[in-house]
Amino acid sequence: MIKLRLKRFGKKREVSYRIVAAQSTSRRDGRPLEELGFYNPRTDEVRLDTEAIVRRLKQGAQPTETVRSLLRKNNVFELLKSGTDA
Repeated sequence: MIKLRLKRFGKKREVSYRIVAAQSTSRRDGRPLEELGFYNPRTDEVRLDTEAIVRRLKQGAQPTETVRSLLRKNNVFELLKSGTDA
């Protein structure tokens, strides 16, 4: 199963994350199938490739709870329901 999840990167105490599509059995920081966005919790900066995320969700990828809340805040699920890409 493919999961949309966070991949940690950055220095100690200056962490940021990439939103990636990865196999559910792979390691957190292992090689992803595709990078879909960026999230910096220190500044609340979020950059998403909404086209690719909607495509992955239509293929059956399951987001983790944290990624789901980020997608909900950025209205990605509304794009999925309406059937149009941003």
